[in-house]
Amino acid sequence: MGFLQNTFSLLIGTGCGIYIAQNYKVPNIKQLVRDLMGKAKEVEESYKKPGNGKSKDNK
Repeated sequence: MGFLQNTFSLLIGTGCGIYIAQNYKVPNIKQLVRDLMGKAKEVEESYKKPGNGKSKDNK
């Protein structure tokens, strides 16, 4: 009986998710994360200490 209940819950959840995605404005999480990572890199670059152009690996 547990298998049927789990399968039924999965089907109902999938159906509701498809309906919501088609009929409501749902944000694109992948694009949102990509934008936030770009902003974080900009902030990191603006607060980075100026160096002499040499990295620790290239002595």
